[in-house]
Amino acid sequence: MANEARPCPCDIGDKFEHEGQGEEIQIEHIKAYVCKPKSSTDKAIIVVQDIFGWELPNTRFIADLLCAHGYIAICPDFFVGKDPWKPTDDWSVFPEWLKSRQATNVGKETDVVLKYLKEQCHVKKIGVIGFCWGGTVTHHLMLTYPELKAGVSFYGIMLDQASRYNLLNPTLFIFGELDPVIPLEQVTVLEERLKEHTKVDFEVKVFPKQTHGFVHRKKEDINPEDKHYINEARKNMIDWLNKYIN
Repeated sequence: MANEARPCPCDIGDKFEHEGQGEEIQIEHIKAYVCKPKSSTDKAIIVVQDIFGWELPNTRFIADLLCAHGYIAICPDFFVGKDPWKPTDDWSVFPEWLKSRQATNVGKETDVVLKYLKEQCHVKKIGVIGFCWGGTVTHHLMLTYPELKAGVSFYGIMLDQASRYNLLNPTLFIFGELDPVIPLEQVTVLEERLKEHTKVDFEVKVFPKQTHGFVHRKKEDINPEDKHYINEARKNMIDWLNKYIN
């Protein structure tokens, strides 16, 4: 989730009407959505879902966007068949629901995806992005897997422990100024700790007047003021990946 201490308000946002350009496949014990560019490439991005799961059209839209920029994009079911959260679910049971979907307990699935990309897709350069719960996963993976050359974490944050700030490769963190779950004080602490412990490139960027989920859960044509920030954040993602996955 967005913040390990509080439930995330992921019911706030829009569901995109997007038909994926890729296909669903089975990789060992998990399913995944994969979109491949027309031209061959040795670059891939793992796209990590929010609490609404790997089938959410919004997340597949982002995967297709990455594919359009020349990457193989893969969005695995990191919940491994367990039900995703639904907007109609009772938030009082969210902490219990989350116990079997810990953001730091994705090693087995990550290993499977990396093996698939390397052996079946002949990928040599891999990055990862993620939203909310997936943003926390991204942060965790960038502390754990040196073969992930770059990461972009959207509105996901881990609690204050020194071991969570020694990033292995360049990572971009994106937040919204008005996110009710991730207060700016936490973002400030994150940036300060990264400066203390991280030796690789990183950036922490806060977008004015934006709320939780703005990059992948807002339709950019609803509010003209939001559109600029949504598009800028998506461009920042592409630019970051292009810079470090080469």
